[in-house]
Amino acid sequence: GGVCLKGYSYSADLNKLFCQLAKTCPVQMVVDVAPPQGSVIRATAIYKKSEHVAEVVRRCPHHERTPDGDALAPPAHLIRMEGNSRAVYREDDITYRHSVVVPYEAPQLGAEWTTVLYNFMCNSSCMGGMNRRPILTIITLETHEGQLLGRRSFEVRVCACPGRDRKTEESNFRKDQETKTLGKTPSTTKRSMTKESSSSTPRPEGRRKAKLSASSDEEIYTLQVRGKERYEMLKKINDSLELSDVVPPSDMDRYRQKLFTKGKKEKDGQTPEPKRSKKLMVKDEKSDSD
Repeated sequence: GGVCLKGYSYSADLNKLFCQLAKTCPVQMVVDVAPPQGSVIRATAIYKKSEHVAEVVRRCPHHERTPDGDALAPPAHLIRMEGNSRAVYREDDITYRHSVVVPYEAPQLGAEWTTVLYNFMCNSSCMGGMNRRPILTIITLETHEGQLLGRRSFEVRVCACPGRDRKTEESNFRKDQETKTLGKTPSTTKRSMTKESSSSTPRPEGRRKAKLSASSDEEIYTLQVRGKERYEMLKKINDSLELSDVVPPSDMDRYRQKLFTKGKKEKDGQTPEPKRSKKLMVKDEKSDSD
């Protein structure tokens, strides 16, 4: 984590910036390859949770009406650029999202990065604004024509005591990690299902994360099975469930009727018609490809 200094504190564990309202937050920009001439750096705020992600992040009505002496920035914009007269404040024509854009400047001689200064102009707790909803700040490096060259994001909490809040959230985060690794109760050991996650990869971006949490029925799970025979049995059950997802109920009734008459014929000593079993196989293969 970082040290609370001059009104901001960054946590590497949480990939989260804690800062005070309207205080200077320096962000260091590092590029692998120098971008083309005329490239720009854009900062945009979005809501982290899927249920709010389509809503524009803007200042609360109280702070929007409070004069702050910055003639360049529209009063509704949350993110401000400090000490840069070349900053341009934009509103997207389609999404209406607010962003602030500045020309990319190469690091000064001997420096590894370019430092950009941001201000966040509303508290996370403000009613009528963020209203305690977590946000992400997305920094993009773009060409003059708008082609994306690089993208990074971090969560932001604007609050009165950044250092205290960072320590509290990091402590809770560590407790959660310990519970996940050490807390093997009988109920968790009994279930041998482990959800596929991207824990080994970098923290996923907000949009993707929200998508996963919005449709938990679509998440993929892995089940460890002992023995080939048992595996084949469970695979048949899973294939049947997959098939039932794509076959309409009326067709299901017809299949059941066919299987019922087929079973009766076998009892009478007749062999089943090969065409029908072939039809079922084709349907099954189709569902696997879906």
